[in-house]
Amino acid sequence: MVSGGFGVGKTTFIGAISEIEPLATEAAMTEASVNIDDPGRRDQKTQTTVALDFGRITLDRSLILYLFGTPGQDRFVFLWDDLVDGALGAVLVVDTSRIDDCFPVLDYFEDRNTPFVVVVNRFENETQFDLDEVREALELDDGIPLLDCDARDRESVKNVLVALLEQVLFHFVTV
Repeated sequence: MVSGGFGVGKTTFIGAISEIEPLATEAAMTEASVNIDDPGRRDQKTQTTVALDFGRITLDRSLILYLFGTPGQDRFVFLWDDLVDGALGAVLVVDTSRIDDCFPVLDYFEDRNTPFVVVVNRFENETQFDLDEVREALELDDGIPLLDCDARDRESVKNVLVALLEQVLFHFVTV
């Protein structure tokens, strides 16, 4: 699972790594979303995920990683339970200019005992916070990996997914 608040880069993250053309259920943002979907400083955002994103990576001939991205708006949270069913783990994408959007997502995965990593998507022209500051702001346990990421960069996304797989393996070995 790739999850996070509205406009944090989930669709971009999946698109950067998927070996297939990603399925993106994006729809145009309309006047009806004004005061409901707040793009924050990314007011140039014209599309939003309304159901899910989907991508795929073949790790070897017998192991395929399927990536499901959640919509970021609160009104679509009801879809998350179906998307998380059977998930091995999750990537929580964070926009530090909207840190409060992270807490419901953190709670969601912690409540379900889903292993996850947290990644700070580094947006251009935004204030950059040290990862220790982000960890403190999110009150993250030291056992939860926190990484930098450029959701547009395949290598950066790959490093995040390697960290997630390590977290998943650790979780299932210790359970």
